[in-house]
Amino acid sequence: MRSVLGQLGVTFSLLSLAAVGGMNATLPEVHRQVVDALHLMDDATFAKLIAIAQIAPGPNVITTSAIGWHVAGLAGLCVATVAMILPSSLLALCAGRTMQRFSSSRAIQVLKKALAPVAVGLMLASGYVMAQAADHSGLTIAITAVMTLLVGVTRLNPLCGIAAGAILGLASGRFGISF
Repeated sequence: MRSVLGQLGVTFSLLSLAAVGGMNATLPEVHRQVVDALHLMDDATFAKLIAIAQIAPGPNVITTSAIGWHVAGLAGLCVATVAMILPSSLLALCAGRTMQRFSSSRAIQVLKKALAPVAVGLMLASGYVMAQAADHSGLTIAITAVMTLLVGVTRLNPLCGIAAGAILGLASGRFGISF
């Protein structure tokens, strides 16, 4: 158990420092680490934990907590959550104070503008990795493609798509259609 907790602690501490754009932006690397590198779970389990964390109220870091809980119970939840929150929080505190002190600096202004596209790119990569992990049939691929287009092109609230997907999932289960 101790080595698994150590793996969780090291992995999420390092990911915490690279979490530009928040937890969702780091999902591709989280997936690579916990599924591909450490083999702590499979794609389907990862996708299910992300789905559960996304529908739960609260911050997206719940994803880390869910992974920790699945891998090592309560101790895993605590280690993974603290490891994901503490390093980035300390870095943000130091960076915030530094930026406040040098707010008129040209370098700070450039840095702020440069990090915005990085965050957007990481979030798009996150969506791509999640689609790969969750979409295993023509129906799920079609649902993902339609929702991506609707959210990208219209001002439709994504909750409408989530509700439609839930209804579609319930109906398909009722009629024996599997995803």
